[in-house]
Amino acid sequence: MNGGVHESMKQYLYEILKRKDLLIYLVKSGLKAEHRNSYLGYFWWLLDPLINVIVYYFLIGIVLGRGEENFAVFLVIGLVSWRWTSTVINSSAKAILKYSSIINQVYLPKSIFPMTQVFTHLINYLFGLVIIAIFLVVNGIIPGWQVIYLPLVIVVQLVFLLSISLFFAYVSVFIRDIDNLMSHLVRVVFYSSPIIWAGGRLPDDLQWVVDINPVAQIVNAYRDILMYQANPNLLALVSIGLASVLISALFLYYYSKNEHKIIKAL
Repeated sequence: MNGGVHESMKQYLYEILKRKDLLIYLVKSGLKAEHRNSYLGYFWWLLDPLINVIVYYFLIGIVLGRGEENFAVFLVIGLVSWRWTSTVINSSAKAILKYSSIINQVYLPKSIFPMTQVFTHLINYLFGLVIIAIFLVVNGIIPGWQVIYLPLVIVVQLVFLLSISLFFAYVSVFIRDIDNLMSHLVRVVFYSSPIIWAGGRLPDDLQWVVDINPVAQIVNAYRDILMYQANPNLLALVSIGLASVLISALFLYYYSKNEHKIIKAL
């Protein structure tokens, strides 16, 4: 039985690799479509996270007076990393549904479509890193040797978002109402994660909210590396990464066994 599972997964992964050109095309077309009718075009990839930081800095740092030292840097790291997470969550619900016309005509591994969302928004995120770098320079913050951990954190977040995207894309095919819940879910995750507030401010009896929250651990890892010249929580990162790889593998296997159900539901 294990041999059959192995062969099934191997064949499914081979089908995905055979269509890597389609994956690349979908990523490129998604990037072009994002700001196709925008006057500033691709400049929004830099401007959007910058505007977010300015708004929250004004509300929290100036109006409420609750900003800490280097609060602008604190905010930009949290908001840029969160933007990748939130856009993937929001777009995953329709990742398969919006390509229903193609899916009904040609056989394609359906998992390609949620994968596309993760990689498309990864490109946007990389532009956000430029904004973070500018804020670091302006505030005179120079990351230490711990910056070597940065690719690890990006990969962990990538795999984590892949597992989330595969889940929401599949479930949304059968439960269409889940798309209406996405904005509320994103809001809950946003306010329960230290995106605009410091995790250490929580009372001791609520610290577990940060400890078990993978989004919080990933955001804190970015800040440790880029802002505080400290080692990230490697145990937390490795745990999130391994769990995400396992969940992604399980979902890919589930996709391979249930693709006919997706076609019928569409």
